[in-house]
Amino acid sequence: MMSWTRYIVGTVTFVVPATATFLNTVGYVAEVRGISMKPCLNPFLGKYSVSDYVHLNKWGVRSYKFERGEIVSLLSPVNPGEKLIKRVVALEGDGVWTRNMKKVVTVPQGHIWVEGDHRKSLDSNSFGPVPVALVNGRATHIVWPPSRWQRLSVCPLSKERVISPFAI
Repeated sequence: MMSWTRYIVGTVTFVVPATATFLNTVGYVAEVRGISMKPCLNPFLGKYSVSDYVHLNKWGVRSYKFERGEIVSLLSPVNPGEKLIKRVVALEGDGVWTRNMKKVVTVPQGHIWVEGDHRKSLDSNSFGPVPVALVNGRATHIVWPPSRWQRLSVCPLSKERVISPFAI
């Protein structure tokens, strides 16, 4: 009896920290809730449908190098307990027209401008540029439901929105 207990405790002592380290540094699967990334994510979200689940690559964001058009996961700058998933629209140094095209905002150093694909989205149009330190993952694949399995590619953005010598 003692050997089984020892075996189980030893296994748990190794597996739990190893799993936590993997999820914290390499990546994990997360559910995408709501319509803010519609139609790219959750295109059929409705009364009888399920949400998309995406793989979030945490390893790839450690360098804080982002690309316009990619989808990232971040902590909300207005509610740090909430995670958001948005598309990178502009990088540091870029000027970006707000969604209503009323003004141009210059993205400061160490920040990015993020937006949801759907017009009804809580994003940089509401809270401004986001510090890159709040980004905690890059969405790389839709992994559920099986009918939607696919790699998420970087989507081209409207060239009229971003003002930058390096833009798109």
